Amino acid sequence: MNVRRGRAPGTGRVVTGVTWALVLLGLWLWGQALTDLRLGVSAPTTGDVAAVGRPVDVALPPAARPLTAAAPRRLDIPALDIRAPVVPRGLDGQGAIVPPSFDKPGVVGWYEDGVRPGAVGTALIVGHVDTETRPAVFYRLSTLRPGQRIRVVREDDRVAEFTVEGVQVLARDHFDAREAYGPHKAGRAELRLITCGGTFDEASRTYTANVVVSAYLTGILT
Repeated sequence: MNVRRGRAPGTGRVVTGVTWALVLLGLWLWGQALTDLRLGVSAPTTGDVAAVGRPVDVALPPAARPLTAAAPRRLDIPALDIRAPVVPRGLDGQGAIVPPSFDKPGVVGWYEDGVRPGAVGTALIVGHVDTETRPAVFYRLSTLRPGQRIRVVREDDRVAEFTVEGVQVLARDHFDAREAYGPHKAGRAELRLITCGGTFDEASRTYTANVVVSAYLTGILT
C-alpha cells in the first residue's frame, strides 16, 4: 500500500475521518442483527491490493479456549516489526470510532465497548495507514498472510496469540459489515485489525476500501 504524495494540507484527516465513519457504519449495521439482509460482498480489486486475500495453502492451528475478559495494552505483529501501544477508543458525536491521534502514528485504537481481545467474540483494533506526511502503524497491514501471528499483551499479564486466517480488502461501495465484524465461527475468540485500503480517490478525497485482517486465538503466552 503506497502513501499518496502531494496531498493538500489536512487531506489525511479528511480521508481518515471518512474511513472511520465507514467502520462505524459497519458496526451499526451489524448491531441491528440484520439476519435477512444481504450486505453485499467485496468488489474486485486492482493494483497492489489484488493479491490480498488470495487463498494460501497453509495448515492453520486449532482454536484455543477463549480467555476471561481483560483490556489490551500492546499489539505485537512480529512479521511487520510492530509493537504498538493500544488505547481504548469510543464513538464521536456522529457515531464514528474515534481514531488514535495523528501525532501518535504508532498507536492503535481498540473499540472499548466491544469485545476484549482473547475473550469470546470479535475484538476490533483500528490504526492509521498513513498521516499527511508519512506511513503510520498499519502501513503494511495488507502484507500479512494466513498463518502469521498477532499477539495482544493484556492487563492480566497474559499474551493472547492469534493466528491470521484471512486478509481482505472490502470496497467502500460494496462493504460487507457482517464479514468484517461478525464472528467467523461461533464460540471462538477472534480479532480484526482494520485500516484504510485500496487506492486514494482524488475526486472524493477518500480511500476506496478498508483492509481487514481476520485472526483467531490459538495460544496463550505467560
